Amino acid sequence: MLEVQKKNKERVNVYLDGEYAFSLTLIEAARLSKGQQLADNEVAALKGEDEVQKAVDRAARFLAFRPRSIQEVRRNLHEKDTATEIIEVALERLSAKGYLDDDAFARFWVQNRSQFKPISPKALRYELRQKGVSSEIIDEVLESLDRDDLAYRAAQSRASRLRGASRQVFRQKLSAFLQQRGFGYAAIRDVVERMIGELEAQGHFEDTENDEE
Repeated sequence: MLEVQKKNKERVNVYLDGEYAFSLTLIEAARLSKGQQLADNEVAALKGEDEVQKAVDRAARFLAFRPRSIQEVRRNLHEKDTATEIIEVALERLSAKGYLDDDAFARFWVQNRSQFKPISPKALRYELRQKGVSSEIIDEVLESLDRDDLAYRAAQSRASRLRGASRQVFRQKLSAFLQQRGFGYAAIRDVVERMIGELEAQGHFEDTENDEE
């Protein structure tokens, strides 16, 4: 017996010998007919298709929040106790449909980070590796990044919170902040001095005595 699900009209429950066996998409179910006899291998194939589609649906919900790397989706499905062979078939389908693309994901990640939370290329490389992106893709995506520009934009996001601090305190706290964001000594030195120069031009750090304390 075939019965359209009440909560999901795009799926059909399949009953064998009066008992629920598995579910299928409407397209797959349309290939079946009432009273049709199914061999054991056909039942196994249909059940396998059901498991793959469920994995695809789980992955789609996971992807709805933001783009993900292939490895992130793989890990998520493993956490849902999905069989490895089912996961790999689901990933192939999602990739074929363009829902999974590590190159596009890496570019999204770098752009998003650079816009909202600038960090060093070194830190970006670490994050992308943690998400399972290949070294080849990481190298290509990070190739055009300007380390000094990232450091400067990161400094700008922090400098406004240090207004009123002495030059010495400003230098110490901004340097520590940039270090936490993964920037090296040379980039930190250049950007901090640039920020101090800009603020001095705006009339800040006039009380030099405080800097000596």
